[in-house]
Amino acid sequence: MTGVPAQPPVVPAHFQTFLAFDFGQKRTGVASGNRLLQNATPQATIKAEGDARFPLIAQRIQDWQPDALVIGVPYHPDGASHENTARALKFGRQLRGRFGLPVYEVDERYSTTEAIAGGAKDADAASACIILEQFLRNLP
Repeated sequence: MTGVPAQPPVVPAHFQTFLAFDFGQKRTGVASGNRLLQNATPQATIKAEGDARFPLIAQRIQDWQPDALVIGVPYHPDGASHENTARALKFGRQLRGRFGLPVYEVDERYSTTEAIAGGAKDADAASACIILEQFLRNLP
């Protein structure tokens, strides 16, 4: 056979899967979900700081094989950015650069508050679910 590389199969849009992250300096909440069902399932929170979190994220990506990643980006109630806004955006750039997947950003104001008010045992993972479900609801 000639040297034409095989292309990965194109996933129909309605079957797309996603991993979402609620970035924190010490803990990163994780959720998985898909476009078809438009819901999210909490995954174990990653308890690692700095670059130590990336091998754990790589394992999740290998396990779930998502089509794209979603991150929550925090803002003040008035929409102004703050230190954690910049940290979350940097995290998104690192994910994009390390894993070569599309990374979508979602305004995550109040997601942790909503998760805690809902009685979540793991507020970080529950917040990642809220972020992912918000993203899925807004897909065309």
